[in-house]
Amino acid sequence: MTFARTAFFRRPLVAIALASVATPALAQATPAPSAGQPDYLGIIADLQRQIDELKATVNELKAEKQAAAAPAPVAASAPPVLAQGTLPAPAAPAAAAPPAPAPQVADASPKKGKAWYEKLQLRGYTQLRLNNIVSGDAEAPAGVSRLRTIGDGDVRSDNNFSFRRVRLVLQGDVSDYLSLYLQADMASAVSNQSAGERREGFAQLRDAYADVFPTKDKSFRIRLGQSKIPYGWENMQSSSNRLALDRSDGINTGAPSERDIGIVAYYTPDHVQDIWDRLGKDGQKLLGNYGAFGLGAFNGQGTNRTETNDNVMIVGLATWPFELDALGLEGQVLELGGSFYRNRVNPEIRTGGVSPIDYKDNRIGVHAILYPQPFGLQAEWNWGRGPEFDPVTRQIVERPLNGGYIQAMARVRRSPLGPFYPFARWQYYRGGFKGATNAPRLETEELEFGLEFLPTAALELTVTYGFASRKEADERRFGQAEGELLRIQAQWNY
Repeated sequence: MTFARTAFFRRPLVAIALASVATPALAQATPAPSAGQPDYLGIIADLQRQIDELKATVNELKAEKQAAAAPAPVAASAPPVLAQGTLPAPAAPAAAAPPAPAPQVADASPKKGKAWYEKLQLRGYTQLRLNNIVSGDAEAPAGVSRLRTIGDGDVRSDNNFSFRRVRLVLQGDVSDYLSLYLQADMASAVSNQSAGERREGFAQLRDAYADVFPTKDKSFRIRLGQSKIPYGWENMQSSSNRLALDRSDGINTGAPSERDIGIVAYYTPDHVQDIWDRLGKDGQKLLGNYGAFGLGAFNGQGTNRTETNDNVMIVGLATWPFELDALGLEGQVLELGGSFYRNRVNPEIRTGGVSPIDYKDNRIGVHAILYPQPFGLQAEWNWGRGPEFDPVTRQIVERPLNGGYIQAMARVRRSPLGPFYPFARWQYYRGGFKGATNAPRLETEELEFGLEFLPTAALELTVTYGFASRKEADERRFGQAEGELLRIQAQWNY
């Protein structure tokens, strides 16, 4: 057969083969071809046979892939090979189509989440300070008060640089219903070393607690372990967020070092949490990870001190933010609240150990915070009754106390040097200090001006200048010490 005649019949033959409609029965029903012509029906039957073989091969490959549960490429079908004695192959056969991509088999194994220890976070901050008594009673004869503060033991004469805090925090979720929090301070000082000399740079436990969440929305939590006592707004606010370098005497004397071992429950309604989340995203200095309502029971002796009586300290807190948009103050929030505690405490005594008598230690306080947007106010005051040393009888007695502070501040969000906060604070306190030996009486009045500057998010610089009148926290010294203080702090967060 000539090449022209082969080309003439090639296209119909391929179409008939792909349609797969020809059958041997059709061939039997058709008359045999005349002599001298090609056996087209035989060719069609042979093509049908080869197609059936290819289908069987494909089905076998599919079965193997399903059994192995893994993708396997399917070989492209080659052009059918004609049997001997049939039409010869064309000189230029059409190219085979590229093989289709192998189907992807989905991974049926479930994805494993992170282990709890892989979800822990390590963070912290460090505060480096320079305290300078510019003028006043840096030193005084025995029995006379010197200019000192209870918030920073390095406010004294003959002092330069010091670490106020070096904090490391390890925290994270163990599960959807339990989280843990550990914090240590690497800048604690220990006295009575080498014949009374003070040593610094010791590590001390600050927080060690677990939060239990009975519900998945985490609006309610039960805190177990050593944590902050929910008394006083300023006491609960982290020192890394506070504008003033130290907490006020009037509030902090209620819970020196702010912590104790116990159990406390916190509840935060969704509406309140939404307001705090918005303020937090705006960069406001908030209370911290505490609820709108809190109620707890603690040992009552203070941070890292052994319990010495059978009484427990009962503490309660309530605080609520009010949005002032309806008054035309767009985005402004006023937070109001109060706290209380009832306790009995055994102060340390000069002769060693603690007093065998436990004294009433009860307080109630109120707070108000107008967040700076751009101007703000913050104030707290408390009243109560607690232990205080009587210099006449030379004994510790129960006496009334009161004190607090008022602070004005502003927030400048943008400047050529970055954001900054100017502030001014006046504080006042009259009453005993249960955290010092023999619970001495404090008489504090101080006016302080300051500026916190944030060149970067990880670095904060604060400068304050204050005018102070204080009675030293030592029952053996009398009178008021007065003077002016210049203080500088660099805080870096990590």
